[in-house]
Amino acid sequence: MIRRATMRAATILAAAVAMHAPGVAAQQAHSFYVLNQRSVALTAEYWNPILTHVSSKSGVPLELKLTKTAREGNAIAEKGNYDFQYTNHFFTPERDRLGYKVIARPAGPGIRSQIVVPEDSPIQTLQDLNGKDVAFVTPDGFTGYWLPFDALLKAKVQVNVVFTGNQEASSAQLKVNKVAAAGVNSSVMARYARRESFAYRALWTSEIYQDLCIMAYSKVPAAKVAAVRAALISMVEDPEGRKVLEAGAELLKSTGDLGFVAAEDRDYDNYRKFYRTTQVK
Repeated sequence: MIRRATMRAATILAAAVAMHAPGVAAQQAHSFYVLNQRSVALTAEYWNPILTHVSSKSGVPLELKLTKTAREGNAIAEKGNYDFQYTNHFFTPERDRLGYKVIARPAGPGIRSQIVVPEDSPIQTLQDLNGKDVAFVTPDGFTGYWLPFDALLKAKVQVNVVFTGNQEASSAQLKVNKVAAAGVNSSVMARYARRESFAYRALWTSEIYQDLCIMAYSKVPAAKVAAVRAALISMVEDPEGRKVLEAGAELLKSTGDLGFVAAEDRDYDNYRKFYRTTQVK
């Protein structure tokens, strides 16, 4: 009940602030889905101010959409029921053809996947994980499942897969020693560790990939997509927008670059290459 109430409140708040933004009151809100790397409450607290600002500056009202699981959100997106989404799950061969196009991404050098253990764990190598419980997010997770599980398969290590639902749930299970290791997004793990004062170390780290991206669906008019994109990438230079970004960085304990930059589909070609060659079925 609490989770459903939080999700409903987050959606209502996003819609309300968007519809009261100057110039957008008469327009129907466009859905904006955010992949749930964190709890519903924390995701809403971070993204609602961003969508409020972008709605106001672009003249395109945006309504935050959240789901309990990534698989639920992906299933809705596969039907074309989101206008915009923040994700990195749509570069598989099947989803790459569905009509979502990259328009922007967070500023910064990108992300990596890691397989991590508590700092004081006796485990020193991937081979030491053989037969042990390892946390992963969901079967759809790129940095939280596909990349780290592929690394284990290539190392010929068999583990007991424990799906946790989101990135921070994997980190939390690792912290309380419910699992021996976790496959994680390195950036999300680092922010969690700073907030929770949790010391960990990496057994394996992937190559770098671009961060989650903002994608627009093909049915959204090009002028609206361009306006949303421009509002996102100009946030860091806008005094009000920068305050929103700084507050969000403080909330997540992020120390990286602020804001968003323009991005294109071709920036995510190494995702596509991975899916063509992975050993994960």
